[in-house]
Amino acid sequence: MKPALSPKWLSLSFILFIILLWLVAVYWSFEPERFDVETLVTEQSHQYNEKVVPGYAVTSTLIKVSETLLDKPGGYLSNDVLPPSVFMDNMPSWEYGALEMVRDLALAMRKDLSRSQSQSLENPQLVLAQPKFNIDHRSWLLPSAESQYREGVKILYQYRASLSDSRPGSGQFYTRADNLRDWLKQAEKRMGSLSQRLSASVGREALNTDLAGDKHARQSTPTSLQLAEKTSWWQLDNNFYEARGASWALLHFLKAVEVDFGDVLDDKNARVSLQQIIRELDATQEPVWSPIILNGSGFGMLANHSLVMANYISRANAALIELTELLNQG
Repeated sequence: MKPALSPKWLSLSFILFIILLWLVAVYWSFEPERFDVETLVTEQSHQYNEKVVPGYAVTSTLIKVSETLLDKPGGYLSNDVLPPSVFMDNMPSWEYGALEMVRDLALAMRKDLSRSQSQSLENPQLVLAQPKFNIDHRSWLLPSAESQYREGVKILYQYRASLSDSRPGSGQFYTRADNLRDWLKQAEKRMGSLSQRLSASVGREALNTDLAGDKHARQSTPTSLQLAEKTSWWQLDNNFYEARGASWALLHFLKAVEVDFGDVLDDKNARVSLQQIIRELDATQEPVWSPIILNGSGFGMLANHSLVMANYISRANAALIELTELLNQG
């Protein structure tokens, strides 16, 4: 009869198991690298023998960002129910930020970018693809979020192939200033919200400006004239990494816009404005050398990573507003 393991060996095995889970969690927490959009377009067009036409760069980048969410180290973690990912929150927050940008662009492609006028029919492939990205990002069973996202990506491949098909009735992508402006305004709202949440890390009182600019404006329920905003300590790192993920995705989408909408940007003399936004977003992806997200006071001795991130995002958002104004001009 074999002797049972001693409590000492059981304890040692448990400790080694915990260390192994921790190392796996650290590896899975590495954020994906940035990629070059123009290189991606060239490689994809050669691999699939497709012509590079308007919309090819934006669609390819949307596919790449979506696949990165699914295929990075550890795969998609937001809906995992087993360790170590069930105990992780930074990478799932990063995934959610990137996913929100994917959802916004997929909706803009369905509503605006693939349609010539407001009375035009929706592209049937995008009608199928866009809802696939709207499933609850934490859904893990019947259907799982990953399976729905992969189906959406598969349909996007079909839509991209139809763009290169010169036969009548094939897919379309319209690089018009008004189409681009509508999507950018949605990106403004996302970035503005992220900036406000990051800035609330230090706690402050703010004046209620909900009805500013219209003396006849009303709201359904009354609110205080002064609002106290303070992010919970438990949410600081989640907000930070959600902003990192959203900025990472938007950074690549804007690089794709520069490729597909180059003529529009040049006509409006707006290319340099777009490049400045890209530069600001690029700064949000610098390595974080601290093992934790610090939350020092505004001018205190310790850094406040949330305020640094809010600074870059606010500047990018201000440049987005200016860019949409340029696109609105004749």
